[in-house]
Amino acid sequence: MQLILRNIANEFIKSLSFKNFELYQNFSDKLITVEAPVAANLITENEKINSHELAKLKLILEKQNIIFANIYSNNRETVLSGKSLKINSSFINVKDIKNKLPQGPSCQQKDILHKGTVRSGDRISSNGDLFIMGDVNPGAIISANNNIYVWGKLLGIAFAGKNGNKNASIASLYLNPLQLRICDIVAIGPKDKPKNQYPEVAILEENKIIIKPYLLKSNLK
Repeated sequence: MQLILRNIANEFIKSLSFKNFELYQNFSDKLITVEAPVAANLITENEKINSHELAKLKLILEKQNIIFANIYSNNRETVLSGKSLKINSSFINVKDIKNKLPQGPSCQQKDILHKGTVRSGDRISSNGDLFIMGDVNPGAIISANNNIYVWGKLLGIAFAGKNGNKNASIASLYLNPLQLRICDIVAIGPKDKPKNQYPEVAILEENKIIIKPYLLKSNLK
């Protein structure tokens, strides 16, 4: 079973897999990093899901401003449950389910460059690297499958390596976030403001997030 997220241009953003419907709560925290507006398609095979279960999932998606757009299933009761909640639900054969799963160039990583301040309540997510030319205010959430670079103040929440990349990093000219996350490791930002006058980078070492000076290598003599 997979939950496929796509943007308004129908471009692939993220795929969340789970063995059975009861495990959907295990990935609900990951949805906080998704930048709205987004549509979600639920693709299931040989699993009966009732309307009560679908209603709970729909509520979680709505809290993250994600539209529950479609359900594709080879189980008729699941399709009927979706229709009862006014979710576009279609019965498809098992052999057609694979055609609904993301594949090919639509899943390729794409870097994103954002120019300007990321304000409180804003969310920006990248399937590759994320470059922010401006400040990230408290209450803003930025995330990337790979690295995050903030050419300004990082004061909000940053999540790098969201696809499991343990080599991902978070760099900023002024690193004073509310929270940092790399893969599954989370660190709360320091209470004191940075005293250093140089860029810093957060990386994973021995399953801990540590912060180091961000030094640019140069071949100039």
